[in-house]
Amino acid sequence: MSPAPHDPAAPAGAAGRVEVGVIGGVGPAATVCFLDLVVRHTAADRDQDHVDLVVLQHASIPDRTAYILGRSDEDPGPVMAADARRLERLGVGFVVVPCNTAHHFTDEVAAAVDVPVLSIVDETADEVAARPGTARVGVLATSGTLAARVYQRALEARGLEPVVPDDADQDVVMGIIYDQVKAGRPADVAALHAVADRLGARGADVVVLGCTELSVVAAEHDLLADARYVDSLDVLARRTVERAGYPLR
Repeated sequence: MSPAPHDPAAPAGAAGRVEVGVIGGVGPAATVCFLDLVVRHTAADRDQDHVDLVVLQHASIPDRTAYILGRSDEDPGPVMAADARRLERLGVGFVVVPCNTAHHFTDEVAAAVDVPVLSIVDETADEVAARPGTARVGVLATSGTLAARVYQRALEARGLEPVVPDDADQDVVMGIIYDQVKAGRPADVAALHAVADRLGARGADVVVLGCTELSVVAAEHDLLADARYVDSLDVLARRTVERAGYPLR
């Protein structure tokens, strides 16, 4: 959707544009990365050309993977649903959650509000499905995301075959996500590439970075220069810009 020509006197929300509600903090660095990507992907010449967002950096939302795997009885779903209601009261046009594992709770969040909830998983799966010649898709994600089969179901629904790491490689991925990125330590990019290489050896045509902590690594180390990677957070940022009524850069 292309906005109308600029009118310096036009109020916020003019030309079909809407504010975006962001349930953030899951994790904090990934939310900051998402906001940076939204700015970078917006074709803007001045401050007023950028997307209006209302961001809840709610870092104390219970751990999604721990709950899905039964290691915690703290349910993130009601917390995120309450955040969505809070954002709706503030007048946002739709809600995004820059976290893949949180997709497990999307139905609960969506049921709590009347505004749409844009799915990072569905948008990423659509992007992958549109790539010519793609049949098998590697998925790098938290163990919670894989256990909930959120990407597996989304990919299979589009006629694609998911390929997930074996147990040893999944331990490597979880170490990068939790012990490195979430802990504020440097990521072992070589180890991440090695896991992706092994998925490729098993037939993966592309590899989805299906955890937003891995998106942080992608942004810091320019992983998208390697055409085999599809970054879910980058996809969500571009779709957010478009859905809000702004042109992409």
